[in-house]
Amino acid sequence: MSQSTTEYRLDGDNSIYAQADGKVVPVVTRAGAEDTNTAQSGDCIRVSGVSIQHTPATKIWFGQVSNTPGYRSLPHHHGEAETGGYVLRGHGRIYFGENYSEFIDMKAGDWVFVPPFMPHVEANMSITEELVWLTARTPENLVVNLEDVADETLADYRRA
Repeated sequence: MSQSTTEYRLDGDNSIYAQADGKVVPVVTRAGAEDTNTAQSGDCIRVSGVSIQHTPATKIWFGQVSNTPGYRSLPHHHGEAETGGYVLRGHGRIYFGENYSEFIDMKAGDWVFVPPFMPHVEANMSITEELVWLTARTPENLVVNLEDVADETLADYRRA
């Protein structure tokens, strides 16, 4: 019976991540020091924890996204970026498809993948609770806002 082993690369050029002294180390973004100058879409607020804006990262954006109760993003897409999300708390809905007539609901503990160039609207379906999720995007936080749609066109959506 053969036993499989996983081999890990220990070599590679990480010099682009080096500090001024030439040393390569993990970079921690402390609570309260996140980048808040991020691409926004309507009432959807993005806060960056790992990004090119304040770490040596060049191929990932990782942050927290939130919608206050009863609010939503503008219609938008993320260009070439693949997007993954994890709902920390709240009840979210992603509208997509023709005239944003299709949707998928998400609750705490759910994961979501949004393909590149897919127009969508992210909505907080609660009018009393905040919706908060973590989002990772590659290669960066691309946000292309599109023409807005009336709230009434989004099934069951209502503002606080």
